Amino acid sequence: MTNERMQKFFPVEELKQFARGILTKAGVPEENAAILADTLLLADLREVKSHGIVRLPTYIGRVEAGVMSPDAPVKTLVDRNAVAMLDACNSFGQVAGHKAMQLAIEKAREYGCGMVAVKNSNHFGITAYYSMLAVEADMVGIVMTNASPAMAPFRTKTPLLGTNPISIAIPAGECPPIVLDMSTTVTARGRIRYAALTGSEIPLGWALDKDGKPTTDPHEALAGSLEPIGGVKGFGLSLVVDILCGILTDTVMTGAVKNITDYSGPSKTGHFFVALDIAKFDGVDRFKNRVDEVIKKIKSLPSVDGGPIYMLGEIEHINTQKNLQRGVPLDDEVISNLNDLAKRYGASQLKA
Repeated sequence: MTNERMQKFFPVEELKQFARGILTKAGVPEENAAILADTLLLADLREVKSHGIVRLPTYIGRVEAGVMSPDAPVKTLVDRNAVAMLDACNSFGQVAGHKAMQLAIEKAREYGCGMVAVKNSNHFGITAYYSMLAVEADMVGIVMTNASPAMAPFRTKTPLLGTNPISIAIPAGECPPIVLDMSTTVTARGRIRYAALTGSEIPLGWALDKDGKPTTDPHEALAGSLEPIGGVKGFGLSLVVDILCGILTDTVMTGAVKNITDYSGPSKTGHFFVALDIAKFDGVDRFKNRVDEVIKKIKSLPSVDGGPIYMLGEIEHINTQKNLQRGVPLDDEVISNLNDLAKRYGASQLKA
């Protein structure tokens, strides 16, 4: 794993300003650049480093290659009662995702449930960012997205399905919200890319090489296939996400989403967002208090090894509080890549 002494710490606002500065120079409107910076830094604060500011050079690279629009408006194609579908028009997935979740929340306030699909989009960063927007509105958020081929269907050898992450966020009272944020593979492919960038091995059981053999080499893993969670169950979840995000939105057939690092054309990613208004089912405070009871009951159970018992999203919550105080840790390789990008755009560099 990455050596702590090879990291440097930066205030979150400094990194947000850095990201916004480069994005606007690349043609992204200021309001959209702010959304992008927020999603990237939330990932870094939660220490989901694979989806943090490390992704900025790749996003800009897609814009420079002409395969992603920096400023295309997100269009509304369908808006009927509790459902809607947006066309991202090949713009940043974060911008389309933010608009879609806000619309789902608005619809949930009126109908109890809001469901918004997005077509013709791109990678949208950390899935939990969007489900947690619903929590801020005292709602339950459910979010999913398809991705480029990374997982071979059960009992096959060829990667066809994506890591296809799912996030469900549930508000609590005194306790931090419950935030499930998981890929349908054992790990996200971004974590393997991050290991390749920083020269780290990956744990055995994460991935197979191109010959279908277990590997700890991230480069071989990227050329091979990721392991699904729970065997056929992970395959099943991934397939369902792909159908809701790719087929229901009429964006792309299964297996045809392009990798974020594939600059040969638009990625054609799809997303699906759901907001549930708790107030339409029960009193919000009553619900939150009962969720607190569930959390406290689980955390009071005997530990198998005497260590702490964490709820879904709790470690990331703790990381966020810690990193807001000390700064966001970045590896030297990440800082170098970001400063190379800043040089190209004549922007201020991070002080390494």
